[in-house]
Amino acid sequence: MTVQELPGAGASHRSTPPPAWRPRTDAAPLLPDAEPYRVLGTEAADRLDPALMRRCYAELVRGRRYNAQATALTKQGRLAVYPSTVGQEACEIAAAMVLEEQDWLFPSYRDTLAAVARGLDPVQALTLLRGDWHTGYDPREHRIAPLSTPLATQLPHAVGLAHAARLRGDDVVALAMVGDGGTSEGDFHEALNFAAVWQAPVVFLVQNNGFAISVPLAKQTAAPTLAHKGVGYGMPGRLVDGNDIAAMHEVLSEAVRRARAGGGPTLIEAVTYRMEAHTNADDATRYRGDAEVEAWKAHDPIDLLERELTARGILDEAGITAARDEAEAMAASLRDGMNADPVVDPMDLFAHVYAEQTDRLREQAAMLRAELEAEDQA
Repeated sequence: MTVQELPGAGASHRSTPPPAWRPRTDAAPLLPDAEPYRVLGTEAADRLDPALMRRCYAELVRGRRYNAQATALTKQGRLAVYPSTVGQEACEIAAAMVLEEQDWLFPSYRDTLAAVARGLDPVQALTLLRGDWHTGYDPREHRIAPLSTPLATQLPHAVGLAHAARLRGDDVVALAMVGDGGTSEGDFHEALNFAAVWQAPVVFLVQNNGFAISVPLAKQTAAPTLAHKGVGYGMPGRLVDGNDIAAMHEVLSEAVRRARAGGGPTLIEAVTYRMEAHTNADDATRYRGDAEVEAWKAHDPIDLLERELTARGILDEAGITAARDEAEAMAASLRDGMNADPVVDPMDLFAHVYAEQTDRLREQAAMLRAELEAEDQA
């Protein structure tokens, strides 16, 4: 289209722009709500499924204990680093719960809890952060992509898998997780654009925890919300309270059902808060105050759900105790697993690089093998 073809360019030129200029869809249905969607503490809580909410509560308690144990393991030298999700457990748990067995989860480096909630052994989930070989689990077996340390690179992978599954006729939905910092990466743009154009069965979950390490969201984007970004790509944007697990489960379930039915992708922004430092190597006091953290503690996802369920008679002391006991048993098993020294085979350095080793790699492997054999004979 030339400048002369645009509206208002002059009476001597065409008065109506060509069809390609017009918006491809009405933007209004794609816009997120003005405020984060909530269930707990609202009339919508009258519709809560008691069994589902008790399961959510047990998973939240287990998730909080998992976070605490993983953090303790870093202090004991059993983990090299751990990015905590304390305060974000509702996002992590709900993301795992809404997926069917055949679906795929694409986590970031912070989302080990989501992988555990999906059924992965906690020891395997933490293997990468321990510094052991590769991911620590078989992605195909668990339908969990490798934990992605580079920001947002897992998003195009999720789109590719979801699009390929649809082309093959497979009933598969991909759920891709990313932090607010990841939305500043080019991979985020590319993934959302391809997903919308292809109408791929993928759900994007952005956990907006307030900071990209130390950079606050206001220094990353001037968008009204991150959920509004979906409109620019032609997909619905949903804004939800990320500490309200009932709301998270509902919104994510709707997006997964929509994707499975052929409705295309959805961008969901979960407004939450990272209660602890970026990792155990970070000093969060340098960029945020204690008052801010204390204010968010009053919106703790476990407390929110516990208050709602106990007030409605859905959860009692026996249920609370059972959830805590189960969490302690998980933590004990995790401690035992992480305190056992791993059996390391140096030859694994060469086993998972290429499907067929290069000549140079075979030479290096032979050199290392000879050195190891010489050590054994010494």
